[in-house]
Amino acid sequence: MKTFRRIGVLTSGGDAPGMNAAIRAVTRAALDRGVEVMGVYRGYSGLIDGDIKPLGLRDVSNIINHGGTILYSDRCPEFKTEEGMQKAIATCRAMQIDGIVAIGGDGTFRGATDLTARGIPCIGLPGTIDNDITSTDATIGFDTAMNTVVEMVDRLRDTCESHARCNVVEVMGRDAGDIAIQTGIATGATGVAIPEIPFDTDALIAKIKRDRIAGKRNFIVIVSEGVGPDFSQELAETIQAETGVETKFARLAHVVRGGTPSLRDRLMASRMGELAVDSLFAGKSNLVICEYKSEIVATDINFALILDRMYKGKLKPGDLDPYTEEQLADMRARCDRKAASIRALYETNNRLSL
Repeated sequence: MKTFRRIGVLTSGGDAPGMNAAIRAVTRAALDRGVEVMGVYRGYSGLIDGDIKPLGLRDVSNIINHGGTILYSDRCPEFKTEEGMQKAIATCRAMQIDGIVAIGGDGTFRGATDLTARGIPCIGLPGTIDNDITSTDATIGFDTAMNTVVEMVDRLRDTCESHARCNVVEVMGRDAGDIAIQTGIATGATGVAIPEIPFDTDALIAKIKRDRIAGKRNFIVIVSEGVGPDFSQELAETIQAETGVETKFARLAHVVRGGTPSLRDRLMASRMGELAVDSLFAGKSNLVICEYKSEIVATDINFALILDRMYKGKLKPGDLDPYTEEQLADMRARCDRKAASIRALYETNNRLSL
């Protein structure tokens, strides 16, 4: 087992509710074991610049209920270069940081694996509202983001009912439709458009026309941003032109990233943060902590990154070469499981949005 003097904790990429709960868990789990914790501000940029301060027990008091990240976040192109990487490593050496817990998305994990390869052991935590990391069933921030969408769509429905309108609501998610399809079911949306499944605009128009004749006054259509930059607004215009139902367009955008984290996000972030510290102190590194089949487990970061590329159809030549047939079969099964889950949810919405 490696002896640790200090570990660092950072948040990188887009912020997500629950990141502060993860910071708190990492800090207190390490301090409980007699290891100092250094808070790295502004993600990998702060690691390069030395924007780092000690975190004590009281520094992480009363942050578990706050959205965003007290360590702030940044996207750091310099860290992708060897020169930037060496600056970050020099900072770790100078400040006696023997390992790092990095909270963020796939870009954060790539940085963590690069550091690990250069002698700074790292563990990743999946912090992103998009739920677009294939190795984990849920990411920190995803549940809160969905609850925010549900609350806002419920409010929009009130005015849709009053004025006999339709609202096309675009939600975040990058190239993943998880937020859209789950909130679509939860809000009783008439239609949901996600990037994983071709959308049938004609079928939606026919459904709205039929339901309007049957006396329905309000219509909600949820669209994932990954479908396309102009799709939502154009769909709203098409619905109004084809059905005669007054249709408004609403892009919720970054408001979905903020707010008080839900119980689920606080609990998951806390459990993941504790396991990250346990794994690091057990001499393990280059791992990402995931929720898989209701368990909090550690997965090899490289496996997680290649699995993600496989699911998203972004594999590069040679990506699969290091893996055994058994591992490849596991990857394919996980991709099939994810795709089947999305398809099942989509079909549920179609059945229930009558």
